Amino acid sequence: MRRLLERQQAGELATRHVRAVGETVGVSERTVWRWLEQAKATGQVEAPVRQGYAVSDDVWALLGEVGGNVAELRRRLAAAGGASVPSASTLHRVIRRDRRAGRALLTGREPVVAGSRRPDPLSELGLNVVAEQGGGGQVFLREQKHLAQVPVLVPGAQVVHTSAVRSVLRTVAHAAAVGAVVCLYGDAGQGKTVALQYALSQLPHPARVRRVHVGVHPTVPELRRVLADALELGRRLPRGAGEADLTLVNALRQPRVLVLDEAQRLPGPALEFLRGLWDHPDTDTALVLAGAGSERALRRVPALASRVLTWELVPRLSQREVATVMAAFHPLWEDVTADDVAWVDEHVGHGNFRTWAKLTSHLTAETYGKSRAVVDRRMLERACARLMGPL
Repeated sequence: MRRLLERQQAGELATRHVRAVGETVGVSERTVWRWLEQAKATGQVEAPVRQGYAVSDDVWALLGEVGGNVAELRRRLAAAGGASVPSASTLHRVIRRDRRAGRALLTGREPVVAGSRRPDPLSELGLNVVAEQGGGGQVFLREQKHLAQVPVLVPGAQVVHTSAVRSVLRTVAHAAAVGAVVCLYGDAGQGKTVALQYALSQLPHPARVRRVHVGVHPTVPELRRVLADALELGRRLPRGAGEADLTLVNALRQPRVLVLDEAQRLPGPALEFLRGLWDHPDTDTALVLAGAGSERALRRVPALASRVLTWELVPRLSQREVATVMAAFHPLWEDVTADDVAWVDEHVGHGNFRTWAKLTSHLTAETYGKSRAVVDRRMLERACARLMGPL
């Protein structure tokens, strides 16, 4: 303040000096101007100490009674009257700071302490699976739950717990637990979408999942709009870019999982925009960027790539696991000989799960209505020809 007063008295004080001081001490330009006026009036040249808002034990207990709902807490504080009620953003910021520092929140169900994660996020999922021993000692798990949201493409098909599916399941659970950015990539048709859909359906709170649908090379305003749609902000998004981004950040304070498929479509400016949103200290939403080639798109924006917690590759099926995986995927393959399965994989399948799903669909249609469906080499040749032409 002393140097600012000296410059002002000499007629050399400019707005850029005030702005620089504000940026240095972390306050607004208006606050620095107010301090300057106070210094002139009182002679006090030291910046006042900012006490800040603190959540008392009584308010913290009330937060637990309302299940951690900050908006409801503020409504109850306002209804009770008394001391001035802080703004919603201040309450969110201070409560998040205290929880990250380890302050326990008792919600009536169980104590919730920020930063205290279970060693294995899968322990929350409560999977109901049975093991099947495959060739070479491999174990595959077939899920027995109703999977209406998982696009398995073929009636009667199952989601098979290959090592890739289990890995995606752990990655998504981990990201949701800590609010991280992950990248799910692999060639087209390797099963990324099925694995991701399945992992999302098994989260403890699947209703918190939000999907973002983007076009090819969207602009930043277009991406901002689809993010607002995904977060159900609707027409509440302000027209100004700065105010709109602040609204998005406020929405991202809620623990959610935001899924952006076909992330390879995003140009550099759009990815930089995402990086800015997830750099905000108040963001508590996990971001899953998926798509064939998404890893290459993210690598072109090092600032975002450096923030990716996990790079999750979904590979093609290996030759030794195709027969066992397909028998677990659909009962149609249970009686097909290993030689026939190897022949199909060599000529058409190539370990691509989508290709195998399409073959299964053709075979299901051909055997429909038959009392005893036996899939032989000739039937396999016809199904392959529908996909690839004459062999």
